[in-house]
Order: sequence, then structure tokens, then C-alpha cells
Amino acid sequence: MASSIDALDEWIRSRFKQLNTELEAYYFSQDSLILDDAKSAAIKTSLLDEGKHLIAAILENSSDIPSTYEDRFYLLGNVGMYMAACRRHEIDTPLDSGYSPLSEASTISFQLGSATNVAPRFMSTHLGLYNRAENGVYRKFTTLEDEQIFVDYNTLGTLAYKKASDALERAMCFGVTHSLTEYLFNDARLALQEVLKFSEILDDKLDVKRFFYNIRPYYKSYRIGRRDYRGANAGDFAAINEIDLLTGLCSRDDPFYLDIMIDKQAYMPQSEQLRLQASIEKTSFLDQFLAESQKCKKLPQFQKNLRMLLKVCEMHGLGYAFHHDQLVKKYIEDPAVNIPDSQKENLTASGPPLSVLLRGLAKLRDLRLAVERDDIPTRYADIQKLKAII
Repeated sequence: MASSIDALDEWIRSRFKQLNTELEAYYFSQDSLILDDAKSAAIKTSLLDEGKHLIAAILENSSDIPSTYEDRFYLLGNVGMYMAACRRHEIDTPLDSGYSPLSEASTISFQLGSATNVAPRFMSTHLGLYNRAENGVYRKFTTLEDEQIFVDYNTLGTLAYKKASDALERAMCFGVTHSLTEYLFNDARLALQEVLKFSEILDDKLDVKRFFYNIRPYYKSYRIGRRDYRGANAGDFAAINEIDLLTGLCSRDDPFYLDIMIDKQAYMPQSEQLRLQASIEKTSFLDQFLAESQKCKKLPQFQKNLRMLLKVCEMHGLGYAFHHDQLVKKYIEDPAVNIPDSQKENLTASGPPLSVLLRGLAKLRDLRLAVERDDIPTRYADIQKLKAII
């Protein structure tokens, strides 16, 4: 007999997606982000009640709660996807007490979040790094083709970032004059080229309106108990920050950047948290090259390694610049201009107004590009020093 956890998982992979897809098709046909009428209400009620019943059954059968970290984290994703869908369809209006009406889901989310040391909500890694397929079917909110495009190419980008960070981490063991460092730097460069390639394919394949109206709303913040937890962010994994820190393009001593990392930690599984913490403690490659430049600058291998590191830094900046200047602008900033003011509240996943979010992302882009700015600590001047000795 299937456990209550298996029943929820099967629902998330089937009926849950069907109900969401029906709602999205109806909203889209009416050219609206959200509707609240008799037709949509019946579907919303089914979504709300079916999920509540399945989650209540898990609480009633506490022996079904998994004992391993990954299984607990996986279950948190299923419960969180239900809560995220309720928020997307606006069927989780807080009670007069301020609490979420999804009491069963809130309870188990808090339990699982505490057991796994993460924020008690759905995260992007639940659809990316922790999304096993069963009979070829993996977790998504809908059956829409554009959602599969979005999830698949975002995940491919994440995997490419992880390849790049793995190569840089291994290179740390060799140092800046070792002959094998060039090989690992080249691996990182090629992986970062893949990041850009996957972003370009995503840009080519993903429909702007479908994404903005029918996919993005599932990633918003939602309430658990009496507290709102910020939305799932596609950047909530360690590798991109490992690359920032190991190259030296971003600094652990920059309060702006440190705030980003601290915010991220609770929205990543424990394995990602540990990687992020470990990268903070290392001396970056840019700093290593600067420290050894006078002593080693005439060594051929030092020169080869430096050239390759600068190519790694360049590719990292170009990949993120494409994401910010093309994807964020095309898929969020531009379509947001045309929606009614009443629908602009909580437009971003992370909570702040879109204009505030965009300013922060632009600053992050310029750090990764190492552009010349006097108001933020980019590595422009240091990179120019290193280029001068090649």
C-alpha cells in the first residue's frame, strides 16, 4: 500500500499539474494574470481541498515522514509547490489572525524546514537539482511546454555553473604556477560558455507572454504560519557564488555582496550551503596572481594560467550580463510595464519593488563584469594590472 507521502508525490506529478494547467489556460484566454469567477473558483477549490487532504494524511501518519535528509528535502518541495500554487491562484488569503489558512501545509513545512536547516518553502532547487523522474515524469507546476523549456534550460545552466565551480575548486589545490591549473581553468571557461549558450537557447525558445503570465507567478513569496518567505530564485545555488569568490570578481568583504550570500543560505539545501561557506574562506585567484606577480611574472606557466583565468572571468561576466540585460529585461521588466497597477504588487520573487531589484542586479552584473566604477568595489583596476604583465 502506497504511503501518504507517495500519494502526495503522485498527485503533484499528475492531477496537481492538470488543475494548474486548466487555470493557466483560462487566464491566458482572458489575457489576465489572475481571475476570480465561478469557472476558476471550482478548479481552485479542487486544488485547495485535494492538496489539503493529502498533506493532512501525512501529518496523521507521522511514521511516513522520511528519515534521510534528501527525502525530507524532497517532501518539503512537494508541500511547498502546493503552497506556491495556492499563492499563485490567490487562494491562501491570510486569516483574521494573520496566519496562513493552509495550516496543515504550514505545520509540516516548519517541521521539514527545521529538520533540513532551510527556509520552510519550495525552492528553485526542488525543480532543478532535486527533481527525480518517475516513469519519465518529473515535477513541474503545469504541463505547459514553456514551463518545461524554462525548467530544463535553467537546470542545464545550473549544471554548467557547477562544472565551472568544480574545476576552479580543484585548481585551488594546484596554485597559480602549476601546469595543470591551465587545464582546469580551461574546463571552467568551457563550462561558462555553456552557461551563455543555454541562456541564448532559453531566450530563443521561451515565449515572453507565457512566461510572464503563466510561469513566473509560481515563484512568488508566500505565507507560512504568520510569516512571508521570499520567492524561489533561479540563482539559489552555490556554484555561481563560488565562481564569484574563487575568481575574485566579488569579495566576502563587500557588504552588498555578503548580504546576497547570507540571504541565499536559507534557500539552498545543506550541501550547497556548505560549498558556499567553504568558498568564502579561500584566497581568490586574482589575489593569488597579484601576490605572486613580481616573483613569477616571467614564468611561462604563470603567464599561460593568468591568460586563461582572465578568459574565465570574462566568460563569467558575459554570461551574467546576458541574463540581466537580455533575459530579465525581456521576460520581466518589459512586460511588467503593460500590466494593471493592481497586479504589480509582489511582482518580484524576492519581495522588493521591481525597480529596487533591478538596481541590485545591475550592480551585481558590473561586479561580475569588473567594469570601471568608483561607487562599488569592482576588480577593474586589478585586472588591468594583471593584463599589463602579460
